[in-house]
Amino acid sequence: MIPTEGPALRAARLRPLAAPARAPHWEMDMQGFLDTVRDLKEQGRRVAGCFPLYPPLELLHSFGLTPVMLWGLNDDLQGFSRSDRHLQPYACQVARALVEFVLEHGPGLFDALLMYNACDTLRNLPEIIASGLDGSSSRLPVLRLHVPALPLDQAGAAGYLRGRVRSLAAELEDLTGRPFSGESFARSIDLYRRQRALCMEVEGLLSAGSLPLAPGMGLLMGSNRIPVEDHIPLLEAFVNEGRQAPAHGAGRPGVLISGILPPPEPLLDAIDKAGLRVAANDIAALKRFYSFTPETTPDPERYYEDFYRGHHPCTTILPSADGRLQFLREVVQETGVGGVIFFGEKFCEYEYFEFPYLEGMLKELGVRSLLLEMSAEGLQNLDGYRTRIEAFAETLA
Repeated sequence: MIPTEGPALRAARLRPLAAPARAPHWEMDMQGFLDTVRDLKEQGRRVAGCFPLYPPLELLHSFGLTPVMLWGLNDDLQGFSRSDRHLQPYACQVARALVEFVLEHGPGLFDALLMYNACDTLRNLPEIIASGLDGSSSRLPVLRLHVPALPLDQAGAAGYLRGRVRSLAAELEDLTGRPFSGESFARSIDLYRRQRALCMEVEGLLSAGSLPLAPGMGLLMGSNRIPVEDHIPLLEAFVNEGRQAPAHGAGRPGVLISGILPPPEPLLDAIDKAGLRVAANDIAALKRFYSFTPETTPDPERYYEDFYRGHHPCTTILPSADGRLQFLREVVQETGVGGVIFFGEKFCEYEYFEFPYLEGMLKELGVRSLLLEMSAEGLQNLDGYRTRIEAFAETLA
């Protein structure tokens, strides 16, 4: 049985309304991102659009900017007519949606973009976006951070990263007209630490079956796009409600979900209705995003060296990718899941190169796996995915 929906769960189904006179809300299916950012602008916030998933949010926040993640934007798009002029049709939907959104709405909506290098497609997007915006009447500054594509223990790598963080702080001083403040930076770290700790607690409640999966995952995605100050009270309300709800996960087969983007809401509902329990989460936009925060320090160079060195292993952070199989092996063994559902992003070579090794490791452990290939076009009809999830659940029962 799924617990009756209380006030916090109902709030989790509404989108954030940024006006100061009313409490922020969250719409679980993430529609309305464009309106959300427009509300932030009307509030007078300076908004920085960030990509890929693990930018220096705390540093941006400490300079008075409101960072939002440009990730999973399909619901705000009518197609890819703009991006398809600049990207190959076999680029992943993450890149296509990001370029489409920025070319259509970026100037005037964002005060700046910030990106760091990840996969071969995303690392070239600043130049592609600049070309697409050529002739636009609005200027859109682009800030960049280069994260070394080799382990930070290797000679020179950590020093190089520290230098890039130092340069970024100087660029932010020029952009905002504010000097860097170690005290403000430390306060921002503490805010994000609180947010991430609450996200992890929400995950625990979901894995226990205390709360239904889809609204919880929708609220967790708010860590990508709701201002941290607004997101924390929503998470607290959700957690307080979940603590009082009985756990319904006992006896339901546990699965681990993995992939770059979270599953669409109908597929989360399908997982619930199939009698499965998400006992572990390896989604890049969720668990990989908020599972780690280094110690608080007024020194951003030290902080981001620790941040990228100790980050949840992810294919988009190349030095950490080598440790993913061992990391996932330990997660599978610790949680005792019987299956893994991999929501693969079509044309994402980094994720797909890993999957054969992951599948082999799971077979060795006696754990079943299901690969669902997701694409912008495939999201128009989810019935086939639902059927495969139902069939997979039967094999685990």
